Amino acid sequence: MNKVILMGRLTRDPEVRYSQGENAMAIARYTLAVDRRFSRNNGGDDQSADFIGCVAFGRAGEFAEKYFRKGTKIAITGRIQTGSYTNKDGVKIYTTDVVVEEQEFAESKNSSGGDGGFAGGNNNRTFEPSGAGDGFMNIPDGIDEELPFN
Repeated sequence: MNKVILMGRLTRDPEVRYSQGENAMAIARYTLAVDRRFSRNNGGDDQSADFIGCVAFGRAGEFAEKYFRKGTKIAITGRIQTGSYTNKDGVKIYTTDVVVEEQEFAESKNSSGGDGGFAGGNNNRTFEPSGAGDGFMNIPDGIDEELPFN
């Protein structure tokens, strides 16, 4: 079985190209910085990470182009694919990539430093996320009658 599950942050914005032909397909390449659980140094507090190349095809590639940016924390599932090619100097280069099957955000926009405020539509009230940074909004007192559930 060839199954990979990774969570990490994008090291840069995805690089997206489109295939040639009648049905052009998006091909997005990005690198994930995935933290290691244990450091190589004995007892060291060094923060270490692996930088893993990923490639997403089709709609997943289009999604990456539209929404993923440097520093975004994402989770992916996919499979490892190896390959090789000969460069212009005649040297054989070996490659290893994760072919993305599923990808999703691994944190809220708010916790990554983006604009994560919530705007309510009733009576022009504005709701702000709770101070705990848990991604849930505070519901002000006294609006029980406006909620669609009890």
